[in-house]
Amino acid sequence: MTTNPAVATVAAARPVLAGPVVVLVLALLLGIQPVTTDLYLPALPALRDAFGVPMTAAQMTLSVLLVCFGVSQLLCGPLADRYGRRPVLLGGFGLYVAGALLSAWAPAIEVLVAARGLQGVGMAASVVCGRAMVRDLYEPHEGTHVMSKALSGLGLIAISSPIVGGTVAGAFGWRAALLVTALFGAATLAVIALRVPETARQLNPSATRPGPLFATFARVIRDPTFFTWTVLTTSAYAGLLALLGGSSFTYMTSFGLSRPVYGLVVASSAMAYFAGTVICRRWLARHGIRGTIRRGGFITLTAALLFALPTLADAHTVWSLTAAQWWYGLGHGIHQPCGQAGVVGPFPREAGAASALSGFFLSMGAFAMGGWLGIAIDGRVAPFAWTIAALALSTATVAFTLVQRHGDPIARP
Repeated sequence: MTTNPAVATVAAARPVLAGPVVVLVLALLLGIQPVTTDLYLPALPALRDAFGVPMTAAQMTLSVLLVCFGVSQLLCGPLADRYGRRPVLLGGFGLYVAGALLSAWAPAIEVLVAARGLQGVGMAASVVCGRAMVRDLYEPHEGTHVMSKALSGLGLIAISSPIVGGTVAGAFGWRAALLVTALFGAATLAVIALRVPETARQLNPSATRPGPLFATFARVIRDPTFFTWTVLTTSAYAGLLALLGGSSFTYMTSFGLSRPVYGLVVASSAMAYFAGTVICRRWLARHGIRGTIRRGGFITLTAALLFALPTLADAHTVWSLTAAQWWYGLGHGIHQPCGQAGVVGPFPREAGAASALSGFFLSMGAFAMGGWLGIAIDGRVAPFAWTIAALALSTATVAFTLVQRHGDPIARP
């Protein structure tokens, strides 16, 4: 038992949230990612043309967002363990809304890139605290079920984001699409302020001190379960980012799709992701977490083949490429709920730090992928398809090997 009065007060006053409220809040907190990335993707070519910059400069609006998102998690996690989830969420979403408004107004590409970076900082607070809240309220195996429900909600947000983005950008321009992200951030901020109490079971006064902080980080990184789930989610998310970041140029350049039609293609992949989260819940009840991931690995391996084989024959069509994306989205909907809960499962007292580290590595992988996309993606199908095929194969390999050995997220003493 701790003797710190503040810790005792938080533990005693921790409210019990109704399950549907938890799922809704988590869906909004985690859904900030597809809103921030997917919603403006249909507007990316128009944004590039408006500023008269090359593709690499336009991709910087995504790359800088991801760098700030990744690095800021290393700060947001310890702050959430020290001061609680609620104040970090309120401050983070305030920054997010400010960055979104600035991005919609930006008079130059440099201002837009900086504004997107500010959005990345706010997004970090949302995702770190969302994952930590799952560990605050549930044991690891319960957390995977709750996370899968929340990510089903995220799937619905992901389905609507490119459709909304394509429609708004087509009707009112790319700035209006970025303004929609500000509206989503403001609405979520209101929900947090009105409905989300503090969920941390206890606060750690030493969480932000350099010595204890680095010791905690070192202990988390050495844990084989944390390493396993982090590698899985990083590989899977890098593939998703390659799909999102490269698909707009590939579909619009190679196949001549309009922005609204492209938005429907991305939305259909998000529907496959949503279906994957539903399948995940059913498989978890029947096969456990390792069996679920093994089955998801076969789906992702199928996606790798669907991307690679037509590329070898130079035979990809809109339908063949879209079908490959469906399979990847289906597998991603199985891997992500388990991975998001798995990284924090062993660490009930340091959930913020574990969530932050996992998110940092995931974002650095995504940043590296963003750099690769700026170099390799030029509108042709082959670089796009080979990139996702390689990452799908990597994800499936982790699912068949590391997860089967170290995937059980048992709380550490």
